[in-house]
Amino acid sequence: MSSLFDPLQLRDLTVSNRMFLAPMCQYQCEGRDGVPTDWHLMHYGARAAGGFGLLISEATSVSPEGRITPWCAGLWNDEQVAAWKRVVDFCHSQGAKMAVQLQHAGRKGSIYREWESGKAGSVPLEAGGWQTIGPSAIPFPGLTAPREATQEDLAKVVADFVAAAQRAEAAGFDAIELHAAHGYLLFEFLSPLSNKRTDGYGGDLAGRARLLLEVAGAVRAVWPAGKPLFVRLSATEWTEGGFTVTEATEVAGLLAERGVDLMDISSGGNVMAKIPAAPGYQVPLAAAVRAAGLPVSTVGQITDPLQAQSILDAGQADVISLGRVALREPSWPLRAAAELDADALARYPSSYLRGRWPTADPIR
Repeated sequence: MSSLFDPLQLRDLTVSNRMFLAPMCQYQCEGRDGVPTDWHLMHYGARAAGGFGLLISEATSVSPEGRITPWCAGLWNDEQVAAWKRVVDFCHSQGAKMAVQLQHAGRKGSIYREWESGKAGSVPLEAGGWQTIGPSAIPFPGLTAPREATQEDLAKVVADFVAAAQRAEAAGFDAIELHAAHGYLLFEFLSPLSNKRTDGYGGDLAGRARLLLEVAGAVRAVWPAGKPLFVRLSATEWTEGGFTVTEATEVAGLLAERGVDLMDISSGGNVMAKIPAAPGYQVPLAAAVRAAGLPVSTVGQITDPLQAQSILDAGQADVISLGRVALREPSWPLRAAAELDADALARYPSSYLRGRWPTADPIR
């Protein structure tokens, strides 16, 4: 059996294989209300039918002011719960599991989506934008400066994550991923480059990690004991003086103590940096954080099935997350099954059996 097709057990959840759909923003809530639409049903449904073991939703905001753009999905009201449940139920019908990535954008919120003609950067208040918050009043390059978050703001952030987790259960999600990567709020606190606070939420790693640990502990307390909790983490900022792999490994250990079950390892996004992107460039980061004792997922220019399998076989990661290649190829796991001689383990929809990927066996 190919390691890519080994089942993965996380608490009471059994995922049929080690291929996860990475969270990728869609910016398709045209009503600017955070409610998923037919686009989301099509997008996630196609990849569930395409054989992914678990799908992780796009960054789903815990509050209106937590969105990246006005067109981002949310999970702060019951209308959003009902819309997400439609998507989750269909993905379940195709044999896939589904996680929701809960997030707060912090200082990188209230921006235009990338394809808005002639518009970029922060959305003005009069055009539907909002005042952002951050650990300190330091802007992300090119964006409006955030307001330094107060203790009351942070208490609300924790409460919003808890309420969203409870709605995630009502929507039928199998797992939650907390977004602490790519320069959004939870990571902004982790980084000494964006967090210059002098209170209990700044300073040393214990202070900078406090908000993430509070959110993780509070969500774990309300999330069903049998369902797993993931954290997506940028393991390095690729910049001198930034958050480091050593710190990421230490934070992963602290998260394990609070009931986190898997670390989804990425990098960058908080400051402008020269990132040495290349096939598998983030795999060593995942391998390093794996030393903390939790299973890890790796992502980043992994596009070939043999490449993906070799990462698992080398013990560098436990899961392969596929992002941009999955935008191009919704049925990537089915191709992987054919190329790795694991076609018997492929999960084809009955209507698609005539289109099976060719294998080395001419009888097929």
